[in-house]
Amino acid sequence: MNSDTAANTFHQGQGLILSRRTLRRHKKNIIELWLATPQGPVCVHSSEQSSVCFAAQKHQARLQGLLTEHQLPIHIEAISFRTLEQEPVILLRSENEMVQHQLRRHAEAENIILFEADIKPVDRFLMERFAYGAVSYKGKLNHHAVVDANIKGSQCRPALTSASFDIECDEHENLFSIAIASDMGNHVFLNTAHTSKNLSTPSNMTLHSLANEKQTLLTFCQILNTLDPDILLGWNIKQFDMAVLYRMAERNNIKLTMGRAGSALHVRKWDDGTQVSVELPGRCIIDGIEALKTMTYQFERFTLDNVAHELLGKGKLIQSDDRLEEIKQLYKQAPDKLIQYNLQDCILVNEIAAKTKLIDFLVLRSELTGLDMSRPGGSVAAFINVYLPKLHRFGYVCGVRPKSGGLASPGGYVMTSKPGLYQNVLVLDFKSLYPSIIRTFLIDPMGLAEGLKAPDNAISGFKGACFSRDKHFLPEIITKLWAQRDEAKRTQDTARSQAIKILMNSFYGVLGSSGCPFYDPRLASSITLRGHEIMQTTAKWIEEQGFEVIYGDTDSTFVHIAKACTAEEADAIGQNLQATINQQWQRKLNEEFNLPCYLEIEFETHFQRFFMPTIRGSEEGSKKRYAGITFEGNQKRLIFKGLENVRSDWTPLARQFQEALYARIFDDRPVTEFITEQLRTLRQGLCDDLLVYSRRLRKPLSSYTRTQPPHVKAARHANAQNLAMGKPPRYQNSTTVQYVMTMQGPQTVEHATVPYNYEHYVDKQIKPIADSILPAIGQRFDDIDNQQLGLF
Repeated sequence: MNSDTAANTFHQGQGLILSRRTLRRHKKNIIELWLATPQGPVCVHSSEQSSVCFAAQKHQARLQGLLTEHQLPIHIEAISFRTLEQEPVILLRSENEMVQHQLRRHAEAENIILFEADIKPVDRFLMERFAYGAVSYKGKLNHHAVVDANIKGSQCRPALTSASFDIECDEHENLFSIAIASDMGNHVFLNTAHTSKNLSTPSNMTLHSLANEKQTLLTFCQILNTLDPDILLGWNIKQFDMAVLYRMAERNNIKLTMGRAGSALHVRKWDDGTQVSVELPGRCIIDGIEALKTMTYQFERFTLDNVAHELLGKGKLIQSDDRLEEIKQLYKQAPDKLIQYNLQDCILVNEIAAKTKLIDFLVLRSELTGLDMSRPGGSVAAFINVYLPKLHRFGYVCGVRPKSGGLASPGGYVMTSKPGLYQNVLVLDFKSLYPSIIRTFLIDPMGLAEGLKAPDNAISGFKGACFSRDKHFLPEIITKLWAQRDEAKRTQDTARSQAIKILMNSFYGVLGSSGCPFYDPRLASSITLRGHEIMQTTAKWIEEQGFEVIYGDTDSTFVHIAKACTAEEADAIGQNLQATINQQWQRKLNEEFNLPCYLEIEFETHFQRFFMPTIRGSEEGSKKRYAGITFEGNQKRLIFKGLENVRSDWTPLARQFQEALYARIFDDRPVTEFITEQLRTLRQGLCDDLLVYSRRLRKPLSSYTRTQPPHVKAARHANAQNLAMGKPPRYQNSTTVQYVMTMQGPQTVEHATVPYNYEHYVDKQIKPIADSILPAIGQRFDDIDNQQLGLF
């Protein structure tokens, strides 16, 4: 087909968005979307798009003067929109993003507020078409792209292909190898410039032996494009692998044409130098660490080795304390082992992705919010995508993010606990409390604006808020999400259920965040303070039933039955409290507010034994810290919340000691001999492998000038030892330091040259744990320790 014929051929279809960006054509914005479709990848270009923002109508003359003075090609248009404070606005239309940035700079100098000026053209283009995740398109086929396309939101879920890749190099970014693992085949690209060229090809990969770094990079791009995955996976892939590859390509004067249609990788470092942004047209780039954090996974360390061990029960092929040094040695002396190590990292990433269903989660999140699948976090952007188009259709524009950071809103309700060791404690939780408050009391940005216009028929909030009974969007958005989540639970679609839960729970935080243009302390306070009222009223009703409330936290109420009972009797009490409280809330809301009730409390847990500690050095009960025993069928489960067992800055010794000590106390077993034996084995050096602290350097080692935490001291000691032995310093930045406390202070495990300071572990690890619970059974740690010391 010649180009003239192609330009006159119309093409239509639908697909899932893989990448998006704004291009400039003839000084105009063009939106480029790469889609995964049932027929394969498709590139779609929109017609020319202008950049728009808004300003108060009262500033029109001043703005016109600015445009004339600076010769900015911007049109001012009359429009029947207003701010949420009821101020009329005008629209300013720029021909591209660069002109918009100039306008923002000049307006800021004149203290003129521009509304929605920071919304990117590609985001506005998609949200205004309600295009979340997938789109349908119709346009002219011109070479590799569908151009001048009409685009709107659609539902489409094609099968996606993915591949993971990983690089190995030294500390100077000299490339050793690159590995790719995918269902389409495994490949390893070995730079043989400084290693053996005569390698047999392993059965689990195709090995490409290349003469130098440049050929290795070019061949990698060639094979990647042959495999042509929709998604590229990796572990710290953006901040490390792609950033390093980009610098290698610059050094070799080549472009990394890793994208579709011959497009090149582009990496840009943020102004503060802390992050990089990555652009690769046609492929979605997903970092495993970012994805799991977005899914709210929590690990002690997000290293690939640690996450793989926790999720898969296996890890990297190299387990050395000095992994970089071993990788360098393998490259020179045993490259066959290096390439297996390199490929194994890619395989682990793929298996983690399959285990957690992280691609499914990110696709679902994109469908719900319009967020780019490769974007981590983004709760504010998600809210804007979902809410702003609806607001525009009612004639409003959103506000601006407060420069001052805004006023802090009250946090969730936390009751001062009644410390002690209990039998039979019930936990009742409100199901998605904050979303249900928004839904019940009709809390909404536009609802606030409309409610303040007609407060007589509005629902009272807090801090002067009034919410309209019939003009709002957020309660309906939550209602639809709630129904979708219930359906996802029914069909056991865990990825969808989790995506919806995270989205719904983010709405409160967004409305209370100074980083959100809908920020208003009246909105967040009307949620949290209503939560305080609900929790306090619920506790009062429970105590009227004859039970003791010993603790309350945000949406959870802890109830002590205070009488001997069987597990079946305790469960029956919990179910009865659940039904009674729900009925009382339904009646109260109907009578006092004339509102249906979407608050729902659930009997969640029965702790057969339960412990609530005091604040250290005080008689006052602690908050967000407790432990207890529950039964799931016949299976006993020991649960810790906020205690040393779940904190990453405590040693394995502390965690094991706490778990064993609490289990004995909950079972009413004696503990003196156990503690004495633990102290004996510790002081005799029989627990040395459990004494390792593990902390990460959050910034370059040289940046720690004002304070020197123990892990920093250990890292500096290790670097000095390495330099003395003619080795490069190992600890610089973003490195996990594993260290022990010795008689000469903190030292890394591999550089500990003097005996361990066992009394440090007694005083800082064992004693605080024992002192937290022993008084509940009438004992003191010092008495037990003194007895043991008296034996020596």
